[in-house]
Amino acid sequence: MRKSNIIFLSFFVFFIGLFRASAQQLLSLEEAVSIALENNYDIKIAKNNLRIDQTNVATGNAGMLPKVTANVVDNNGSQNASQTRTDGTLTTVKNAKNNSINYGVGLDWTIFDGFSMFAKYDQLEALKKLGENQLKLTIITKISEVNQTYFDLVQQQQQLKALDTTIAISNQRLTLAQNRFSIGKASKLEVLNAQVDLNTDITTLLRQQELYANTKIALNQILARDVITAFKVMESIVVDPTLLLPELSVLAAKQNPQLQAQIINSRVTELQLKQLKGNRYPIVKVIGGYNFADTQSSIGFTTQSSSRGFNYGFSASINLFDGFSQNRNEKIAKIDIQNAKVAVDQQQLALNAELAAAYQTYLTNMQLVNLEIKNETIAKQNLDITLDKFRIGTITTLEFRTAQLNYINAKVRNSNAQFQAKLSEIALRELAGNLSF
Repeated sequence: MRKSNIIFLSFFVFFIGLFRASAQQLLSLEEAVSIALENNYDIKIAKNNLRIDQTNVATGNAGMLPKVTANVVDNNGSQNASQTRTDGTLTTVKNAKNNSINYGVGLDWTIFDGFSMFAKYDQLEALKKLGENQLKLTIITKISEVNQTYFDLVQQQQQLKALDTTIAISNQRLTLAQNRFSIGKASKLEVLNAQVDLNTDITTLLRQQELYANTKIALNQILARDVITAFKVMESIVVDPTLLLPELSVLAAKQNPQLQAQIINSRVTELQLKQLKGNRYPIVKVIGGYNFADTQSSIGFTTQSSSRGFNYGFSASINLFDGFSQNRNEKIAKIDIQNAKVAVDQQQLALNAELAAAYQTYLTNMQLVNLEIKNETIAKQNLDITLDKFRIGTITTLEFRTAQLNYINAKVRNSNAQFQAKLSEIALRELAGNLSF
């Protein structure tokens, strides 16, 4: 490939990327989070599930309200009948009609069931809180995903700039090599090596641009919007260096969604036992109604009758013996309570372990950030010195390429260290349940 073609291609790639970036609208992290909260499908489903739980919290669903039913029964018949009376009189009727109709309303109201209805209502309230907690977990998980993907784009954007820099340096090197070759101070091999290295840098840039574009598609998918929506992200990653493990542990004990879910489940099992114990008490019901009845018959002593009026009363029942099922069910419920409490302790221990490990990773990454900042500064100084020496021909192309790669790698490592530190911060805030949204 000719030198002019290579230079044109490298600058074409650089300026096209620069033009596209400048033409795109900046998407801030806050805007990305806001869009996700509004559009994300998992969050929408979790919100609808919470609406179901909220709807279920009703006195009628707990069995506290009466049941009122309306009914109507209409019977009709036609038959040939023969009837002999006690005085010997014979009556025969063909196609005798018989009609009866009954309709009315009935009331069935359980006014006492051993307090099971109240335990049921409290259980519905607990399940609603569980739904709220599940919504919070879904939101935190998705906002964490938005943060991770967003800062991944920031890191990749920084790496693209680093690659742009290395292409510019490689172009300078190719120009110098070509000039030295034209005056007889360098061999053709030096020019060819410079061209190969420039091609390698352009290939790396194109691959990085591809990854950057695909990550944008992934973020658009999380935001539940058109996956080809163009945007650009901020240019830097800011990591909070003030996080402290004791403070995070206190917050996690109060706000971590997984831990809170286990605590609520423990409460639900306790209420389940309370409902079962209600079966030991009598069940008292109030019954009543208003009915209308009308009967017509072509034969018989009574050919027509009708009635209407109220009926009322109560019923009471108590379980005297059920094959020890009551005792067995209560024992099982008590074991469930024990398991639920063990699950809470297990979740608490797992949370503390995960927090401690994540915090250690956070501390290490913060140290790496400081180290890589220094390394990049040193690598830049080394590259500047090496470039000056290369211009005057006192070092080889291999030494120059090594210094160039060391500088690019230092910039990439610095960017990656900041990204990893930010991921550690996000993970800690997610565990503590205070990831801002």
